[in-house]
Amino acid sequence: MTTVLVVDDQYLVRAGLVGLLRAAPGIEVAGEAGDGAEAVALAAGTAPDVILMDVRMPGMNGIEATERILAGAAAPAPRILVLTTFDLDEYVYGALRAGASGFLLKDSGPERLLAAVAAVAVGDTLFAPSVTRRLIEAYTRQRGAGRHSPDLGALTAREVEVLRLTARGLSNPEIAERLYISEATVKTHLNRTMTKLGLGSRAQAVVVAYETGLVTPGG
Repeated sequence: MTTVLVVDDQYLVRAGLVGLLRAAPGIEVAGEAGDGAEAVALAAGTAPDVILMDVRMPGMNGIEATERILAGAAAPAPRILVLTTFDLDEYVYGALRAGASGFLLKDSGPERLLAAVAAVAVGDTLFAPSVTRRLIEAYTRQRGAGRHSPDLGALTAREVEVLRLTARGLSNPEIAERLYISEATVKTHLNRTMTKLGLGSRAQAVVVAYETGLVTPGG
């Protein structure tokens, strides 16, 4: 059973999401919140597996709520799936940078939403790699490399290569084929990379790859 916390400041949107999730097999709604502060409190009290997080909310927005939830969560931390109206949204970029696992457009259909919840629940943290990459490229062009990003010097050459290919949007099987290693080895390298850099999600690792200059927009 996957437990999900729904966060959105618009009541009708939130109610629709809750209704959809409650009707889906294998999903239990852990609670619903109308703003970021309420989300932080509910996440601490219910420890959901997945959080559907609106980013543009009055008061505490989804970026700050994501940071606080992940900073205070016991392992395993919840997977946060950001809900947005626009795919090229700086708020979404900020949430991915803070550790959100991926994002989904609010006009996505029910099947896509449920597939996204299932995907992030099992650790598939880039639900839409091509769109996520486009978003990250758009904002790293503005920010430039090296802003508050960790040092990659602690990584082995193979870990750097796996991170580079991950940032380019390749899946684990594709990386394994490219490097002539097993998919399990790819996962091990990526997990070690995230541990060394203090990262909580694959999407966050992609942000770091761009911000450190390991991968360049359009490269």
